[in-house]
Amino acid sequence: MLDSVFARDIQETLDHFRRTMDEVWSGFFEATGEKGSGPALAGTDGRFVPAIETGWNDQSLNLRVVLPGVGESDVKVQMQGRQLVIEGERKEPENFATNGGSLRLVYGKFHRVVDLPEGVDAEGVHCRLHNGVLDIRLPIAEAKRPRQIPIEGVESRKAIAA
Repeated sequence: MLDSVFARDIQETLDHFRRTMDEVWSGFFEATGEKGSGPALAGTDGRFVPAIETGWNDQSLNLRVVLPGVGESDVKVQMQGRQLVIEGERKEPENFATNGGSLRLVYGKFHRVVDLPEGVDAEGVHCRLHNGVLDIRLPIAEAKRPRQIPIEGVESRKAIAA
């Protein structure tokens, strides 16, 4: 039963992430005016929207947030109840002229909220920013992890002397 409860929580979380990613991808190319012309890293309102990739295993829920050009001091990650809040700013480089280039990257403040499933250990969250990618590891509480239950067979019974 624990496995089915855990699987249902994970399925609900993955469904939520899928819906969130559908929203991100629906506006991903709109800043360029046509589909297939290249990524603009912009939401429907022209703001910078970092992409989020998700995955999980028996030990943790893992998120990867794509933050090109964002430094450690320009991003903040917080837990608020069962939500993970990622916010910060992608600053335009100083003394950088585009000279009318065809692709304009998007800069500015960003704010993403990810609903987390029950059973995530909020105290053990670990974040690492490297090469423009923020990796977030959210451990799953021991009580929510799947566990193997041993099966006893005839061979494992011990004879009791009378």
